[in-house]
Amino acid sequence: MLFAVAGLGLGVWMGATENFALAPVHAHTNLLGWVSMLLYGLFYRVVPQATQGSLPMAHFVMSLVGLVIMLPSLAFYLMGNKAAAVPLAVASVAVFAGMVIFAVIVFRATSRK
Repeated sequence: MLFAVAGLGLGVWMGATENFALAPVHAHTNLLGWVSMLLYGLFYRVVPQATQGSLPMAHFVMSLVGLVIMLPSLAFYLMGNKAAAVPLAVASVAVFAGMVIFAVIVFRATSRK
């Protein structure tokens, strides 16, 4: 929910100021932070056996830590701070790794034994 509030708040601010320079941050906050996290949670709720083992915690940590670093890094990068490219790249890899881990979890939990 915090990502939804942050993403929508950023969208309202951009509309009010007519400054859309941070539109990619708004999009990533809403899609990766709100929608993806919601879908992850729904999957774990509907398929409780998917929560077994250490992979779900690895998935959560990679996704959350990656996003918490990615979003401000992307904002700084878009505002001209090119040094933010390094943490942005690392965070992007972390978010991608989280999605790969989630794919493994989904296939493992839903495959026929």
